[in-house]
Amino acid sequence: MNIEQALVLRGEKESYERQESIWLLEHILNLNSLELKFKYELELTQQQEHDYIQGLKRIEAGEPLAYVIGSQPFWTLDLIVTQDTLVPRPDTEVLVETVLALDLSETARVVDLGTGTGAIALSLASERPNWSVTATDIYQPTLDVAKQNAQKHALHQVQFVCGHWLRAFKNQYFDVIVSNPPYIDENDQHMLNLATEPERALVADHHGLADLYEIIQQAKYHLVENGWVVLEHGYDQANAVRQIFLDAGYQKIRTVKDYGGNDRVTLARRPVLI
Repeated sequence: MNIEQALVLRGEKESYERQESIWLLEHILNLNSLELKFKYELELTQQQEHDYIQGLKRIEAGEPLAYVIGSQPFWTLDLIVTQDTLVPRPDTEVLVETVLALDLSETARVVDLGTGTGAIALSLASERPNWSVTATDIYQPTLDVAKQNAQKHALHQVQFVCGHWLRAFKNQYFDVIVSNPPYIDENDQHMLNLATEPERALVADHHGLADLYEIIQQAKYHLVENGWVVLEHGYDQANAVRQIFLDAGYQKIRTVKDYGGNDRVTLARRPVLI
């Protein structure tokens, strides 16, 4: 089987399914997109053909391509992905952009809660090498993946802490607290398409708002004066998240849309504590 024959096994030309097949072959053959395009007659080895067909079967069974090939691009980084982590989504890059646009000092202290692959924390650290960036996760195997990604990209300045949201920090204060926490309701129909990803990183109680509420409440006591909380949430949760911020006394509350025009990130400045 050559490359051209391999590609027709799944998806019509110009379809997303065909593009996934191309990405899978690029990974297996260690070729870039241009090299693949000009080597359609190249014969796959028996092992390469086996790996390709098995990869297609996993994708057809609903497994994300990122799990099959073990990595996912995010921001400017290529991140190691395992079944202990969510697959980073492009919409989360809006959260990174939002934090980078804040008026912060060159030595700002930032914590990313529930870091997963480390996507947010490592992207921020790559753009602002003088920032003090800490990444947390409650699940040690997930945190280990984030550490691997930090090593892969030589982002040795990032610190890692295993713990539940901000409970791991006592008498520590940050300029920015950022998170992409679980925010999907357990009865949400979107969960049918996410069955292969860890549910603990997706689902939250109280219609998906429980973890967002907890972070907002805890953050009040871990922010410096004029510090920010920046949170990703569901496309239909912006009003509810803004109300949680408002009820907790936060200021400068606003929502940012994602690349598809959906409400995706809400941020607010620390309340005045009495």
